[in-house]
Amino acid sequence: MLDNRAVEVKAIKNYLLLIRFSDDSLRIYNCHCLLQHKLYAELSDWTFFQTVQIDDMGIICWDDALDIHPDDAYDNSIPVNEFHF
Repeated sequence: MLDNRAVEVKAIKNYLLLIRFSDDSLRIYNCHCLLQHKLYAELSDWTFFQTVQIDDMGIICWDDALDIHPDDAYDNSIPVNEFHF
């Protein structure tokens, strides 16, 4: 069972994700670290990156092969009010 599910996600400028979690927190996740890995290379295509969605389990995903576990996204993100654009 997930500790904190993602309930909304939106791709925003500079390969950032704006994510609302089940605890109603709104956080920014920087995907630049993912782009360095061959597995996530497809995300460097901005059009594809913008297709991000939440699956039925609250997992952040792009397709069947690319996803981010919400616990990892939560732990490695910054609350919106602390993020400097």
